[in-house]
Amino acid sequence: MTIGEHLVPLAPRWLGADGGPHRAGADTVVCVRLRNGGEATWRSRGTEGLQLAYHWLDPLGNPIVWDGVRTAFPRPVATGEEVELGVAVRAPRPPGRYLLRFDLVEEHRFWLEELGCPVLDVHVEVLPRIESRRLAVVMHGGEHAATAAALDGQEEALVTDDPVAVAHLVAGAVPPPDWSRWLLDAHEEGWPAVGTALVPAGRRAARRLAAWSPGGRNPRLGSPLLLPSLLAGLEPGEHLGLPAYEGPDALFEGRVTVTLRPRSGRRPT
Repeated sequence: MTIGEHLVPLAPRWLGADGGPHRAGADTVVCVRLRNGGEATWRSRGTEGLQLAYHWLDPLGNPIVWDGVRTAFPRPVATGEEVELGVAVRAPRPPGRYLLRFDLVEEHRFWLEELGCPVLDVHVEVLPRIESRRLAVVMHGGEHAATAAALDGQEEALVTDDPVAVAHLVAGAVPPPDWSRWLLDAHEEGWPAVGTALVPAGRRAARRLAAWSPGGRNPRLGSPLLLPSLLAGLEPGEHLGLPAYEGPDALFEGRVTVTLRPRSGRRPT
């Protein structure tokens, strides 16, 4: 392939892409078909060499996610040969209209688009991560009257069957009335694990839980989420005696505060 007076040895001919639906923050396999229209054989060298990758752009063409997941060619692809790859594509957050742009990248050197080669653009409607707003609660460590009253007063009623997310609480944890709405909003946005700020009773507990004080949103808290809400397939661990989650794609929603009241009649210190 030539562009102007310049020979382009690496030139893709895009034949199509099929896959979806795409849900915010989730992975989907897209089958991409293309032909080697250049003068050189395509070769991947593990995670190096020529790779198939993608960008996510907004409707105006502004990059939202530039360095998409790389997919290596399973074998050398000679000039004129066609190949089909299953590409693991992670959708951006939040849901909305995006442009999914496929390109080839010579790792650590250049994208082929930079050489004037064509790309494959696919218009995508990224859907909410969850299909329905159904939140259940698992209580750890018994019952508590204040906790039960707070759960009964939630803006979005809690469910006991077919939940899409499960929030983990302890006796004495008192969420605000809009707690369920905030959690489901974050899950819809694309976050599989969501935790909130905690305000405990007593100075000692406040110092111990200072990392989870109210604030802004933080996807890189540096500490496990406490009393997390988790999508199906995720299970809590334990940290500081509380249900916790530590893993990727975890959002600390510091604008929502759960109050921790004493579990007994003892005065907090």
